[in-house]
Amino acid sequence: ALFAEAFGYPRGELLEAIRTGELARRLQEWIEKLTPPLRGSINWQALADAGGTEEALPAEYTRLFDPGVSAPPCPLYGGMHIEPQMATMEEVLRFYHHFGLTPTGRNRDTPDHLTAELEFLHVLAYGEADLTARDEDPSSYRLGRRDFIARHPGRWVPLLRAKLERQQPMAFYSELAQLLERCLNADLAELEARCGSAAREPRRSIPS
Repeated sequence: ALFAEAFGYPRGELLEAIRTGELARRLQEWIEKLTPPLRGSINWQALADAGGTEEALPAEYTRLFDPGVSAPPCPLYGGMHIEPQMATMEEVLRFYHHFGLTPTGRNRDTPDHLTAELEFLHVLAYGEADLTARDEDPSSYRLGRRDFIARHPGRWVPLLRAKLERQQPMAFYSELAQLLERCLNADLAELEARCGSAAREPRRSIPS
């Protein structure tokens, strides 16, 4: 959920949280709790660097990610990295529907947008934790999280990060993408250690 927030358009409260170091502090707090082996390799100063002016980071976001009237160099849509996009969106929607979720249509983003996929992983993690706390079987949420990472953000975020580096981005987005990729890899490795390996290629049926 925090990564989903960080990849939003940097204005208002988000821009202020980046500029003051609050976002970096919150990320560091969760890394310490969930994936402590990563903490020594992270440039926390870069994650608090919003540029020299108020417009610097929003302009960089637009340059890198905003589709505008043509394809951006670093699209935040999974289907633009693991084509065909329609098939990717269809499978993402099947995951959402399987867990009782339906996109609200409140914005113009498609279901394969990075923030939507990360928010979905947050919902799965919350559901898993809730069932565990109630001493009920959380395996459906755990397997869903494993398979979704393996077939969607775990597949295309590395491609996004590679494209991003070729654009020589501001340090904030370079470090944020690298950190997200490492966290997804660590999460997937932990899930596969507990549940077995996941299929990396999208498929039509979703395991229950």
